[in-house]
Amino acid sequence: MGSGSNIFIDYVEPGCPYQNAYIERFDRSYRNEVLDCYLFNNLNEVSQLTEDWIKVYNTERPHDSLNDMTPAEYRQVA
Repeated sequence: MGSGSNIFIDYVEPGCPYQNAYIERFDRSYRNEVLDCYLFNNLNEVSQLTEDWIKVYNTERPHDSLNDMTPAEYRQVA
């Protein structure tokens, strides 16, 4: 990574997924709703389905942690 990116890697301890619950929840949703549902022929397919899923995830799907708003709705209120 380039200098000044302010990004660092912080590993979760084995057996402690609650240390990063939001990412764990996102990973589980992505795995259940995209990766486990399709047999992919190439990376372009994965990319396209992922883009479509993220669009729905952020603009159409209410999230419990955001008072049942979509992330797009929450962003407008906050």
